Amino acid sequence: MSPFYILGGIAIMALMTYIIRVSPMVIFQKKIENNRIKSFLYYIPYTVLAAMTFPAIFSSTASQAGAVAGCVVAVLLAYFKRGLLVVALGAAATVFFVSMLGF
Repeated sequence: MSPFYILGGIAIMALMTYIIRVSPMVIFQKKIENNRIKSFLYYIPYTVLAAMTFPAIFSSTASQAGAVAGCVVAVLLAYFKRGLLVVALGAAATVFFVSMLGF
């Protein structure tokens, strides 16, 4: 690969990242008053995080059953308002034990 190709790719990625970050400030110059739009914008980070995390959950283990069990345990612990460390350790322990059982 030539250096111009690599630098061109980096420049295009930087431009796209800049456009994505600046466009909301350009489009929404005044304060947003609509509660529906505010609610929609409030949940976007959680949605993006979930969309990035869930595929990784099911492809990160050798056992599909372990991934499903770990995901279920993590969701249940989070639902019952346990801390992040408890949720992560509980899910990891579940995946470990399900893998040890041979599923």
